[in-house]
Amino acid sequence: YKFKAESVSTLLHQITYQVGRTGAITPVANLEPVLIAGTMVKRASLHNADQIAKLDVREGDHVWVEKGGEIIPKITHVDLAFPRGAERVHSYIQNCPICQSPLIRMEGEAQHYCPNTENCDPQIIGKLEHFVSRKAMNIEGLGSETLSGLFYLQKIRDIKDIYALNWDDCEGLEFSSEDELTGEVKKRSLQAKSIANLKSALESSKQVPFERVLFALGIRHVGETVAKKIARTLGSMEALQNASMETLLSIDEVGGKIAQSILSYMGDARNCDVIRQLGLFGLQMSCDAEGTQLTSEILKGKTFVVSGVFEKFGRDEVKQWIESHGGKVSGSISSKTSYLLAGAESGPAKQKKAEELGVEVISEQALIEMVGES
Repeated sequence: YKFKAESVSTLLHQITYQVGRTGAITPVANLEPVLIAGTMVKRASLHNADQIAKLDVREGDHVWVEKGGEIIPKITHVDLAFPRGAERVHSYIQNCPICQSPLIRMEGEAQHYCPNTENCDPQIIGKLEHFVSRKAMNIEGLGSETLSGLFYLQKIRDIKDIYALNWDDCEGLEFSSEDELTGEVKKRSLQAKSIANLKSALESSKQVPFERVLFALGIRHVGETVAKKIARTLGSMEALQNASMETLLSIDEVGGKIAQSILSYMGDARNCDVIRQLGLFGLQMSCDAEGTQLTSEILKGKTFVVSGVFEKFGRDEVKQWIESHGGKVSGSISSKTSYLLAGAESGPAKQKKAEELGVEVISEQALIEMVGES
Protein backbone atom coordinates (compact mmCIF):
# COMPACT_ATOMS: atom_id res chain seq x y z
CA TYR A 1 0.00 0.00 0.00
CA LYS A 2 1.33 3.44 -0.93
CA PHE A 3 0.56 6.28 1.45
CA LYS A 4 -0.29 9.70 0.05
CA ALA A 5 2.93 11.70 -0.40
CA GLU A 6 3.60 14.43 2.16
CA SER A 7 3.15 17.84 0.54
CA VAL A 8 4.63 21.07 1.98
CA SER A 9 4.33 24.69 0.86
CA THR A 10 7.51 26.79 0.57
CA LEU A 11 8.89 29.84 -1.21
CA LEU A 12 10.51 29.55 -4.66
CA HIS A 13 13.38 32.03 -4.55
CA GLN A 14 14.91 31.59 -8.00
CA ILE A 15 14.84 29.43 -11.14
CA THR A 16 18.35 28.53 -12.31
CA TYR A 17 19.55 26.25 -15.12
CA GLN A 18 21.90 23.26 -15.20
CA VAL A 19 23.74 21.86 -18.24
CA GLY A 20 24.04 18.07 -18.58
CA ARG A 21 26.70 16.03 -20.39
CA THR A 22 24.58 15.87 -23.57
CA GLY A 23 23.96 19.61 -23.46
CA ALA A 24 20.42 19.17 -22.14
CA ILE A 25 19.26 22.18 -20.13
CA THR A 26 17.38 21.46 -16.90
CA PRO A 27 15.61 24.28 -15.03
CA VAL A 28 15.89 23.99 -11.25
CA ALA A 29 13.69 25.61 -8.59
CA ASN A 30 15.77 26.94 -5.70
CA LEU A 31 13.50 26.78 -2.66
CA GLU A 32 13.39 28.04 0.89
CA PRO A 33 14.73 24.90 2.68
CA VAL A 34 11.88 22.76 3.99
CA LEU A 35 11.69 19.38 5.75
CA ILE A 36 9.88 16.74 3.67
CA ALA A 37 9.75 13.02 4.49
CA GLY A 38 12.76 13.21 6.79
CA THR A 39 15.19 15.26 4.68
CA MET A 40 15.76 18.96 4.06
CA VAL A 41 14.78 19.92 0.51
CA LYS A 42 16.04 23.11 -1.10
CA ARG A 43 15.98 22.26 -4.83
CA ALA A 44 13.52 20.61 -7.21
CA SER A 45 13.79 19.93 -10.94
CA LEU A 46 11.32 21.74 -13.21
CA HIS A 47 12.33 19.44 -16.11
CA ASN A 48 11.72 21.67 -19.16
CA ALA A 49 10.02 24.78 -20.56
CA ASP A 50 6.71 22.96 -21.08
CA GLN A 51 6.57 21.92 -17.42
CA ILE A 52 7.23 25.49 -16.26
CA ALA A 53 4.43 26.73 -18.52
CA LYS A 54 2.07 23.97 -17.34
CA LEU A 55 2.67 24.76 -13.65
CA ASP A 56 2.86 28.52 -14.36
CA VAL A 57 5.53 28.89 -11.67
CA ARG A 58 7.29 32.21 -11.19
CA GLU A 59 10.14 33.38 -9.02
CA GLY A 60 8.69 34.57 -5.73
CA ASP A 61 5.74 32.15 -5.78
CA HIS A 62 4.87 29.86 -2.90
CA VAL A 63 4.67 26.32 -4.27
CA TRP A 64 3.60 22.90 -3.03
CA VAL A 65 6.45 20.38 -2.99
CA GLU A 66 6.41 16.62 -2.45
CA LYS A 67 8.76 13.71 -3.04
CA GLY A 68 7.96 11.45 -5.97
CA GLY A 69 8.30 7.90 -4.66
CA GLU A 70 9.42 9.49 -1.40
CA ILE A 71 12.79 10.21 -3.04
CA ILE A 72 12.80 12.91 -5.74
CA PRO A 73 11.47 16.40 -4.85
CA LYS A 74 8.94 17.82 -7.29
CA ILE A 75 6.66 20.85 -7.47
CA THR A 76 3.02 19.85 -7.89
CA HIS A 77 1.32 23.27 -8.13
CA VAL A 78 1.45 26.91 -7.05
CA ASP A 79 0.11 27.72 -3.56
CA LEU A 80 -2.52 30.35 -4.40
CA ALA A 81 -3.11 31.11 -0.71
CA PHE A 82 -0.17 33.53 -1.11
CA PRO A 83 0.21 36.45 -3.53
CA ARG A 84 1.85 35.61 -6.86
CA GLY A 85 5.55 36.33 -7.18
CA ALA A 86 6.67 37.85 -10.47
CA GLU A 87 4.11 39.93 -12.35
CA ARG A 88 4.71 38.14 -15.66
CA VAL A 89 5.08 34.53 -16.78
CA HIS A 90 8.61 33.15 -16.29
CA SER A 91 10.69 33.61 -19.42
CA TYR A 92 12.80 30.57 -20.33
CA ILE A 93 16.45 31.34 -21.13
CA GLN A 94 17.55 31.59 -24.77
CA ASN A 95 21.29 31.12 -24.22
CA CYS A 96 23.41 28.57 -22.35
CA PRO A 97 23.97 29.77 -18.75
CA ILE A 98 27.65 28.73 -18.96
CA CYS A 99 29.00 29.44 -22.47
CA GLN A 100 26.20 31.74 -23.72
CA SER A 101 25.67 29.73 -26.92
CA PRO A 102 22.12 30.11 -28.36
CA LEU A 103 20.02 27.12 -27.25
CA ILE A 104 18.31 24.79 -29.71
CA ARG A 105 15.17 22.69 -29.33
CA MET A 106 14.78 19.77 -31.70
CA GLU A 107 11.40 18.91 -33.17
CA GLY A 108 9.46 16.48 -31.01
CA GLU A 109 11.71 16.95 -27.95
CA ALA A 110 10.81 18.66 -24.69
CA GLN A 111 14.26 19.88 -23.67
CA HIS A 112 16.43 22.69 -24.93
CA TYR A 113 20.10 21.92 -25.70
CA CYS A 114 23.38 23.77 -25.77
CA PRO A 115 25.05 22.76 -29.09
CA ASN A 116 28.55 23.81 -27.95
CA THR A 117 29.73 20.27 -27.15
CA GLU A 118 33.46 21.07 -27.38
CA ASN A 119 33.75 24.22 -25.23
CA CYS A 120 30.93 24.10 -22.67
CA ASP A 121 32.58 23.08 -19.37
CA PRO A 122 29.67 21.18 -17.72
CA GLN A 123 29.21 19.08 -20.86
CA ILE A 124 32.88 18.11 -20.95
CA ILE A 125 33.02 17.30 -17.21
CA GLY A 126 29.73 15.34 -17.50
CA LYS A 127 31.18 13.23 -20.32
CA LEU A 128 34.30 12.54 -18.24
CA GLU A 129 32.14 11.46 -15.27
CA HIS A 130 30.02 9.22 -17.49
CA PHE A 131 33.11 7.64 -19.07
CA VAL A 132 34.63 6.56 -15.72
CA SER A 133 31.30 5.50 -14.13
CA ARG A 134 30.70 1.97 -12.84
CA LYS A 135 28.53 0.78 -15.72
CA ALA A 136 30.94 2.26 -18.27
CA MET A 137 34.73 2.00 -17.80
CA ASN A 138 34.47 1.54 -14.00
CA ILE A 139 37.60 3.53 -13.13
CA GLU A 140 37.61 3.76 -9.33
CA GLY A 141 39.34 6.74 -7.75
CA LEU A 142 38.20 9.27 -10.35
CA GLY A 143 35.26 10.93 -8.62
CA SER A 144 33.55 14.11 -9.77
CA GLU A 145 35.70 16.31 -7.50
CA THR A 146 38.95 14.88 -8.85
CA LEU A 147 37.81 15.07 -12.48
CA SER A 148 36.58 18.65 -12.08
CA GLY A 149 39.84 19.62 -10.36
CA LEU A 150 41.97 18.09 -13.11
CA PHE A 151 39.79 19.72 -15.77
CA TYR A 152 40.06 23.21 -14.31
CA LEU A 153 43.80 22.73 -13.79
CA GLN A 154 43.90 21.92 -17.53
CA LYS A 155 45.34 18.46 -16.95
CA ILE A 156 42.39 16.74 -18.68
CA ARG A 157 40.27 18.12 -21.52
CA ASP A 158 38.60 14.99 -22.93
CA ILE A 159 38.32 11.25 -22.23
CA LYS A 160 41.52 10.23 -24.03
CA ASP A 161 43.53 12.48 -21.68
CA ILE A 162 42.62 10.17 -18.78
CA TYR A 163 44.99 7.58 -20.31
CA ALA A 164 47.51 10.07 -21.76
CA LEU A 165 48.14 11.92 -18.48
CA ASN A 166 51.36 11.20 -16.55
CA TRP A 167 49.67 10.51 -13.20
CA ASP A 168 52.96 10.47 -11.25
CA ASP A 169 53.27 14.20 -11.99
CA CYS A 170 49.90 14.78 -10.30
CA GLU A 171 51.05 13.79 -6.80
CA GLY A 172 50.29 16.56 -4.35
CA LEU A 173 47.79 18.38 -6.60
CA GLU A 174 45.11 20.11 -4.50
CA PHE A 175 41.42 20.35 -5.35
CA SER A 176 38.77 22.51 -3.69
CA SER A 177 35.06 21.75 -3.51
CA GLU A 178 32.12 23.46 -1.86
CA ASP A 179 29.59 21.54 0.24
CA GLU A 180 26.14 22.22 -1.26
CA LEU A 181 24.37 22.27 2.09
CA THR A 182 26.82 24.13 4.33
CA GLY A 183 28.79 26.16 1.77
CA GLU A 184 32.00 24.97 3.46
CA VAL A 185 35.01 24.78 1.13
CA LYS A 186 36.89 21.49 1.44
CA LYS A 187 40.37 20.75 0.14
CA ARG A 188 41.92 17.44 -0.78
CA SER A 189 45.05 16.37 -2.62
CA LEU A 190 46.20 13.39 -4.68
CA GLN A 191 48.53 11.19 -2.67
CA ALA A 192 50.93 8.51 -3.88
CA LYS A 193 48.71 5.62 -2.73
CA SER A 194 45.65 7.06 -4.50
CA ILE A 195 47.64 7.50 -7.69
CA ALA A 196 48.93 3.91 -7.51
CA ASN A 197 45.35 2.62 -7.10
CA LEU A 198 44.18 4.83 -9.93
CA LYS A 199 46.88 3.58 -12.31
CA SER A 200 45.86 0.02 -11.46
CA ALA A 201 42.20 0.86 -12.17
CA LEU A 202 43.17 2.38 -15.52
CA GLU A 203 45.00 -0.80 -16.50
CA SER A 204 42.02 -2.93 -15.45
CA SER A 205 39.68 -0.75 -17.52
CA LYS A 206 41.51 -1.85 -20.67
CA GLN A 207 39.83 -5.24 -20.23
CA VAL A 208 36.32 -3.74 -20.13
CA PRO A 209 34.34 -5.33 -23.01
CA PHE A 210 33.64 -3.40 -26.21
CA GLU A 211 29.92 -2.95 -25.48
CA ARG A 212 30.75 -0.94 -22.34
CA VAL A 213 33.45 1.07 -24.15
CA LEU A 214 30.78 2.02 -26.69
CA PHE A 215 28.37 3.00 -23.90
CA ALA A 216 31.16 4.98 -22.18
CA LEU A 217 31.63 7.23 -25.23
CA GLY A 218 28.37 8.92 -24.26
CA ILE A 219 26.79 8.98 -27.73
CA ARG A 220 23.41 10.64 -27.35
CA HIS A 221 20.50 8.15 -27.13
CA VAL A 222 22.91 5.16 -26.94
CA GLY A 223 22.25 3.68 -23.52
CA GLU A 224 23.58 0.54 -21.93
CA THR A 225 21.15 -1.87 -23.62
CA VAL A 226 21.41 -0.31 -27.08
CA ALA A 227 25.23 -0.29 -26.89
CA LYS A 228 25.13 -4.01 -26.10
CA LYS A 229 22.82 -4.74 -29.07
CA ILE A 230 25.03 -2.75 -31.45
CA ALA A 231 28.28 -4.29 -30.19
CA ARG A 232 27.00 -7.85 -30.46
CA THR A 233 25.47 -7.28 -33.90
CA LEU A 234 28.32 -5.40 -35.61
CA GLY A 235 31.21 -6.81 -33.55
CA SER A 236 33.68 -3.93 -33.73
CA MET A 237 34.13 -0.17 -33.61
CA GLU A 238 35.42 -0.19 -37.18
CA ALA A 239 32.23 -1.86 -38.40
CA LEU A 240 30.15 0.70 -36.49
CA GLN A 241 32.11 3.61 -37.97
CA ASN A 242 31.48 2.25 -41.47
CA ALA A 243 27.81 1.36 -40.87
CA SER A 244 25.10 2.94 -43.04
CA MET A 245 21.71 4.17 -41.86
CA GLU A 246 20.15 1.00 -43.31
CA THR A 247 22.59 -1.22 -41.38
CA LEU A 248 21.96 0.59 -38.11
CA LEU A 249 18.17 0.44 -38.51
CA SER A 250 18.38 -3.33 -38.97
CA ILE A 251 19.76 -3.70 -35.40
CA ASP A 252 17.24 -4.64 -32.71
CA GLU A 253 16.06 -1.59 -30.67
CA VAL A 254 17.82 0.94 -32.95
CA GLY A 255 15.40 3.46 -34.42
CA GLY A 256 15.82 6.52 -36.61
CA LYS A 257 16.72 8.89 -33.78
CA ILE A 258 19.44 6.59 -32.41
CA ALA A 259 20.81 5.79 -35.87
CA GLN A 260 21.04 9.47 -36.80
CA SER A 261 22.78 10.26 -33.50
CA ILE A 262 25.40 7.56 -34.17
CA LEU A 263 25.99 8.77 -37.74
CA SER A 264 26.43 12.35 -36.51
CA TYR A 265 28.86 11.26 -33.78
CA MET A 266 30.94 9.06 -36.09
CA GLY A 267 30.92 11.74 -38.78
CA ASP A 268 32.81 14.15 -36.50
CA ALA A 269 36.58 13.92 -37.12
CA ARG A 270 37.32 14.91 -33.50
CA ASN A 271 35.31 11.97 -32.15
CA CYS A 272 37.01 9.59 -34.58
CA ASP A 273 40.42 10.81 -33.40
CA VAL A 274 39.46 10.19 -29.74
CA ILE A 275 38.29 6.65 -30.62
CA ARG A 276 41.53 5.99 -32.54
CA GLN A 277 43.66 7.10 -29.60
CA LEU A 278 41.62 5.08 -27.09
CA GLY A 279 42.31 2.05 -29.27
CA LEU A 280 46.05 2.83 -29.20
CA PHE A 281 45.92 2.99 -25.40
CA GLY A 282 44.61 -0.59 -25.43
CA LEU A 283 40.85 -0.28 -24.90
CA GLN A 284 38.68 -3.04 -26.36
CA MET A 285 37.41 -2.03 -29.81
CA SER A 286 35.84 -5.33 -30.80
CA CYS A 287 33.83 -8.12 -29.22
CA ASP A 288 35.61 -11.00 -27.53
CA ALA A 289 34.27 -14.17 -29.10
CA GLU A 290 34.46 -15.99 -25.77
CA GLY A 291 32.63 -13.18 -23.98
CA THR A 292 29.63 -13.45 -26.32
CA GLN A 293 29.49 -17.26 -26.44
CA LEU A 294 26.16 -18.65 -25.28
CA THR A 295 25.90 -21.15 -22.44
CA SER A 296 22.71 -22.50 -24.04
CA GLU A 297 19.84 -21.42 -26.28
CA ILE A 298 17.07 -22.50 -23.91
CA LEU A 299 15.69 -18.94 -23.69
CA LYS A 300 16.10 -18.15 -27.40
CA GLY A 301 13.16 -16.18 -28.78
CA LYS A 302 12.00 -15.10 -25.30
CA THR A 303 12.09 -11.48 -24.12
CA PHE A 304 12.27 -10.61 -20.42
CA VAL A 305 11.68 -7.44 -18.44
CA VAL A 306 13.45 -7.49 -15.07
CA SER A 307 12.01 -5.71 -12.02
CA GLY A 308 12.81 -5.84 -8.30
CA VAL A 309 15.50 -7.32 -6.07
CA PHE A 310 16.61 -10.96 -6.22
CA GLU A 311 18.09 -13.46 -3.76
CA LYS A 312 20.53 -15.37 -5.95
CA PHE A 313 21.42 -12.70 -8.50
CA GLY A 314 22.29 -9.05 -8.61
CA ARG A 315 20.16 -7.01 -11.05
CA ASP A 316 22.88 -6.87 -13.72
CA GLU A 317 23.87 -10.50 -13.12
CA VAL A 318 20.40 -11.84 -13.83
CA LYS A 319 20.25 -9.87 -17.09
CA GLN A 320 23.61 -11.30 -18.19
CA TRP A 321 22.48 -14.78 -17.16
CA ILE A 322 19.31 -14.53 -19.27
CA GLU A 323 21.34 -13.38 -22.28
CA SER A 324 23.91 -16.15 -21.76
CA HIS A 325 21.06 -18.62 -22.31
CA GLY A 326 19.87 -16.94 -25.51
CA GLY A 327 17.16 -14.67 -24.08
CA LYS A 328 16.68 -10.95 -24.62
CA VAL A 329 16.26 -8.30 -21.92
CA SER A 330 14.13 -5.22 -22.52
CA GLY A 331 13.63 -2.16 -20.34
CA SER A 332 9.88 -1.83 -20.84
CA ILE A 333 6.89 -4.15 -21.17
CA SER A 334 5.14 -4.46 -24.54
CA SER A 335 3.09 -7.01 -26.43
CA LYS A 336 6.40 -8.59 -27.50
CA THR A 337 7.45 -9.29 -23.89
CA SER A 338 7.44 -12.98 -22.98
CA TYR A 339 7.87 -12.71 -19.21
CA LEU A 340 8.11 -10.16 -16.43
CA LEU A 341 10.76 -11.44 -14.00
CA ALA A 342 9.56 -10.00 -10.69
CA GLY A 343 11.65 -9.97 -7.53
CA ALA A 344 11.03 -8.38 -4.15
CA GLU A 345 9.97 -4.72 -4.40
CA SER A 346 9.00 -5.18 -8.05
CA GLY A 347 7.41 -2.02 -9.46
CA PRO A 348 3.58 -2.11 -9.30
CA ALA A 349 3.32 -0.17 -12.58
CA LYS A 350 5.15 -2.92 -14.46
CA GLN A 351 3.06 -5.61 -12.80
CA LYS A 352 -0.12 -3.80 -13.81
CA LYS A 353 1.10 -3.34 -17.40
CA ALA A 354 2.00 -7.04 -17.59
CA GLU A 355 -1.49 -7.97 -16.39
CA GLU A 356 -3.13 -5.67 -18.96
CA LEU A 357 -1.09 -7.15 -21.82
CA GLY A 358 -1.37 -10.75 -20.63
CA VAL A 359 2.37 -11.06 -20.00
CA GLU A 360 3.22 -13.91 -17.62
CA VAL A 361 4.89 -12.85 -14.34
CA ILE A 362 7.50 -15.32 -13.08
CA SER A 363 9.77 -15.53 -10.03
CA GLU A 364 13.54 -15.93 -9.84
CA GLN A 365 13.13 -19.59 -8.92
CA ALA A 366 10.77 -20.20 -11.85
CA LEU A 367 13.36 -18.76 -14.23
CA ILE A 368 16.09 -21.01 -12.82
CA GLU A 369 13.81 -24.04 -13.21
CA MET A 370 12.98 -22.95 -16.76
CA VAL A 371 16.67 -23.08 -17.64
CA GLY A 372 17.22 -26.23 -15.62
CA GLU A 373 20.15 -25.03 -13.50
CA SER A 374 20.59 -25.31 -9.76
